[in-house]
Amino acid sequence: MGPFKSSVFILVLHLLEGALSNSLIQLNNNGYEGIVIAIDPDVPEDETLIQEIKDMVTQASPYLFEATGKRFYFKNVAILIPEKWKTKPEYMRPKLETYKNADVLVAEPNPPGNDDPYTEQMGNCGEKGERIHFTPDFITGKKLPQYGPQGRIFVHEWAHLRWGVFNEYNKDQKFYLSNGRNKAIRCSADITGKNVVKKCQGGSCVTKSCKVDRVTGLFEKGCEFLPDREQTEKASIMFSPSVNSVVEFCTEKNHNKEAPNLQNQRCNLRSTWEVISGSEDFKKTTPMMTPPPKPTFSLLQIGQRIVCLVLDKSGSMKSGDRLKRMNQAGKLFLLQTVEQGSWVGMVMFDSAAQVQSELVQINGGAERDALIRKLPTAASGGTSICSGLRSAFTVIRRKYPTDGAEIVLLTDGEDTSISTCFTEVKQSRAIIHTVALGPDAAKELEELSKMTGGLQTYASDQAQNNGLIDAFGALSSGNGAVSQRSIQLESTGVTLQASQWMNGTVIVDSTVGNDTLFLITWTIQPPQILLWDPSGKKQDGFVVDTDTKMAYLPIPGTAKVGIWNYSLQASSQTLTLTVTTRASSATLPPVTVTSKMNKDKGNFPSPMVVYAKVHQGALPILGASVTALIESANGKTVTLELLDNGAGADATKDDGIYSRYFTAYDTNGRYSVKVRALGGVYAARRRVMPQQNGAMYIPGWIENGEVKWNPPRPEINKNDLQGKQVCFSRTSSGGSFVASNVPKAPIPDLFPPCQITDLKAKLQGDNRINLTWTAPGDDYDYGRAYKYIIGISTSILDLRDKFNESVQVNTTNLIPKEANSEEVFVFKPESIPFENGTDLFIAVQAVDKVNLTSEISNIARVSLFIPPQTPPETPSPSLPCPEINVNSTIPGIHILKIMWKWLGELQLSVALG
Repeated sequence: MGPFKSSVFILVLHLLEGALSNSLIQLNNNGYEGIVIAIDPDVPEDETLIQEIKDMVTQASPYLFEATGKRFYFKNVAILIPEKWKTKPEYMRPKLETYKNADVLVAEPNPPGNDDPYTEQMGNCGEKGERIHFTPDFITGKKLPQYGPQGRIFVHEWAHLRWGVFNEYNKDQKFYLSNGRNKAIRCSADITGKNVVKKCQGGSCVTKSCKVDRVTGLFEKGCEFLPDREQTEKASIMFSPSVNSVVEFCTEKNHNKEAPNLQNQRCNLRSTWEVISGSEDFKKTTPMMTPPPKPTFSLLQIGQRIVCLVLDKSGSMKSGDRLKRMNQAGKLFLLQTVEQGSWVGMVMFDSAAQVQSELVQINGGAERDALIRKLPTAASGGTSICSGLRSAFTVIRRKYPTDGAEIVLLTDGEDTSISTCFTEVKQSRAIIHTVALGPDAAKELEELSKMTGGLQTYASDQAQNNGLIDAFGALSSGNGAVSQRSIQLESTGVTLQASQWMNGTVIVDSTVGNDTLFLITWTIQPPQILLWDPSGKKQDGFVVDTDTKMAYLPIPGTAKVGIWNYSLQASSQTLTLTVTTRASSATLPPVTVTSKMNKDKGNFPSPMVVYAKVHQGALPILGASVTALIESANGKTVTLELLDNGAGADATKDDGIYSRYFTAYDTNGRYSVKVRALGGVYAARRRVMPQQNGAMYIPGWIENGEVKWNPPRPEINKNDLQGKQVCFSRTSSGGSFVASNVPKAPIPDLFPPCQITDLKAKLQGDNRINLTWTAPGDDYDYGRAYKYIIGISTSILDLRDKFNESVQVNTTNLIPKEANSEEVFVFKPESIPFENGTDLFIAVQAVDKVNLTSEISNIARVSLFIPPQTPPETPSPSLPCPEINVNSTIPGIHILKIMWKWLGELQLSVALG
């Protein structure tokens, strides 16, 4: 491994460890604090669920403590209770805790019957996960035989969430060949059990031993490894903590490096304990000498939303129409984004702060209009951000505590004294969302968002990018029901020349349509506005506000499903169009797009990763067209196509999370992120998706030598597995990030190709090996690599640790394709004896035009299996068989009866493994 390659690998590891997360979890003296477990608003009220959550965490804490060498335990947990549940004196108001930053979500299974516990993991090995998912039936112990004790499973999922490790089993492949023998995929290999298959016909089922496929050498389809109920092996928790003796993670000594599972694939054959012990958590702690205390719990019930706008009206807001653009965005927020029933106040500031409105509850249009009239109309003076924040705290405290209240802070100016109110901000326990407008906004703004769990956004002075409206449009409630949240269907803009037209379409799909609003802004004079619904009917009645330079049209009732067409015409000015809506039904989840960067600070040449999650409820939307628009501080916009292909930056294929590396730095400073997602004929909604990163479903156990099958998994409707057309359009703000250490142009090429993570190998005729993988690029996953190096070995560890010394395959005729294309390469191993029972390991490395190399790929394997020849059947001579009376008392007949009985028992024993 060259010195540059090593440095890049360290940078990538740092990138993963510093991944951006909204979580409030803190590690304090070995104890995890600030864990948020939220009960979904759609879960029927059941107070016993709260106690079951407490019991789960209480049981998990000592298990975690012992499993991690007395290093970690659960110290305190907040349980978020839905607003519609009955109130109780012991239920407190949340502070910074919201559904958006919950670490664990307890929600009804989707689809019904799928109670798999799992963890969302967007990134790769060592990167924190997003959220753990449990169902009420799992929490209450109704799935105990299938998954195991809830506390143990919580620790399994915690390892996914906190340390970025992966499963040591494989749902799609249960066995692999090693030296010609079938082995169950497990860790450690000392877990005992039997390999059996259940054969069912006509309502009756029998258990049989697994047969070997004569072509592949693997066990037949449906063969399962059932663990013994009683074990002595202690590892591993990431295989199955439901095994009674399992109390440890696999270490380097007992880790099964050959098993084709996600842990080996994603973590370069490292054991889970190696990854955990390399984490920041591990480095900050030493083993405790005394047992930890039991976890404590706070019960928090969601209440009404409280928001205070804190808006800059200093002299610098005069430039570039900033004041008008702020009012346009504020008007959208007050008209549409903020939910009914919310309490909203308004403060504006320059050198000092002025209260524009005390808290007002939004019950209808009257309150919204009254607040809109309070938006500032003139700009002058200096910039005192702290005075604005202090006034907002005062406004809120006149009616409510500041705990959990939200402040939307917008400024375009610098303020050297902003840090003087950081202590007050922390003590307020309010959530501060920041909107940085223009290149000179205070550099400390992001600190306010980070310390309070708020959203950080940036909008440039390029009005056609609609960044300010996108920032305010992203400020829907972190706690409100999904059906009540504002959803942005479209956000676009253009600078027209002469008398050009701005034409386009907006798709309203069946999952949305309530409270739909079309909003248009301009910079000089009102444009001509033409809008037609899907039936071709022209829509009139736009409300025109010439002072704010905007027009809007609310669509009454539920907007028609289909394609809406618009045409806007104006002379030499900038126009923008924004369309927002809400869910069409309280019971049908809408298609949503949420986007984010992997961290909030980019340090050149470490790449950033942009993620977009496209789902309908818990179900992923596949095959969508997803693009990210990333705008730098100097106004340059880069368009990225995001992919769900399981390659490059994308960790898992077909999980509805679309990803891509960003390396196109062009300046230091803030970058804004917007994602656009479009469905169409190729979009597919997969009703049942096997969760990659969750607890193993145990199909059965071996108890006292007998097979005990668990209830089968719910039947899957084959029609639900078919791809269905999902036509939709969405835009989503991905917040902002800050870049540093970007050199002046020309920017040097310091980006190697990305690691190949989806290498697959299979044998074909004449002992040839067929390799497939997704092409990396010249710079991570962009462009085209210069060449490939393919190494092979009969030792998996030699290939990993001494790749440069491995036998190299001739790749003279292998010309790399464009990034994200499918590569296929067939070769015959000639330098290594390839005989029956041989296991061959293969890895690929990409090299770019300036000789920068990628990390070696995941290691693929093939096992040569030559089917045994079937000997010709020799007919036995037919001999007359005397009739035998089995009840005869003739000597020898009794012995024959005993032999028949013994043979029958032997057959049954063989059948059971």
